[in-house]
Amino acid sequence: MHPSNAPTSAWIDTDMGFDDLAAVLTVTQTPPWRVDGMSLVAGNAPLEVVVDNALRAAACFGWDFPIHAGSDGPLVGELVTAQNILGADAMASAGRSLPRARAALASSDAVAALIDHLSAADQPVTLLALGPLTNIARVLQTRPALAARIGQLMWMGGSAGPGNHTAAAEFNAAVDPESINAVLDAGVALHMVGLDACRQVRVHAADAEALRAAGTDKAELLADLLLGYVRIASPAGALPMSLYDPTAAAALVAPKGMSFRPAHLVAECQGEHTRGMTVVEWRVPRRAAANAEVASVADEALLRRVVLDALARAAR
Repeated sequence: MHPSNAPTSAWIDTDMGFDDLAAVLTVTQTPPWRVDGMSLVAGNAPLEVVVDNALRAAACFGWDFPIHAGSDGPLVGELVTAQNILGADAMASAGRSLPRARAALASSDAVAALIDHLSAADQPVTLLALGPLTNIARVLQTRPALAARIGQLMWMGGSAGPGNHTAAAEFNAAVDPESINAVLDAGVALHMVGLDACRQVRVHAADAEALRAAGTDKAELLADLLLGYVRIASPAGALPMSLYDPTAAAALVAPKGMSFRPAHLVAECQGEHTRGMTVVEWRVPRRAAANAEVASVADEALLRRVVLDALARAAR
């Protein structure tokens, strides 16, 4: 049962690739949760690709929340994408792709849209961030007082251990480490779901085939996309693939599935070999004051079921 005083809606900030899509569906297909709006950010791919993916997904799955195009690059430096891993459209597939039909874009100023949403909300807002934190940092740089309107920021990014984009840095953190520090400096209640937590939750090729068994066009589409995602880990799909963005979404809608520990968090912005590293000081308050909650131990069975059940509902 969902506690009566717990949040049941979220604004999603995303660099829409397939695992972002699965994360959004995890929220939209888990009652009583709903999505209030979506801001798009360059990350997995350039902004125009991210926008195209989001609008095609919205048309395919009947999303009725507003979608706003946002930042096309990080606060500092040039954009780095994950297209070398995820493909040109960040939607690696074993077959089908999202239909070409697109929903309408609500605006091309996601920062202004999120400012308006935070300003108008009658209770603290839950944010689910699935890419670089650029849009959210720009909101807080423009209107610092709005940090108090954010009840929780659940972010898939960073790592309390090794990285993936580099030896030290997780991809979302590496794209825009300055934005992480801007969010932390603003005093936002950040919940970081990092690589080390997400790698505890895995999907398999068999999960894609179970989804396909529903027999609908959407089931075939989602199965091909999920299988394409699994094949990132191994070309034949023999190895499991870690669930990244969907793990953060599942931790949001099913909080019993992830334990968090307080920590002091800072992003490294200067290191020649460590730029983008999220430095986690667990020894709080003895060595530093806690400024974040960092995901620690996942209930893989629960979080997998939340995500896969949501995908099955979306496939109907």
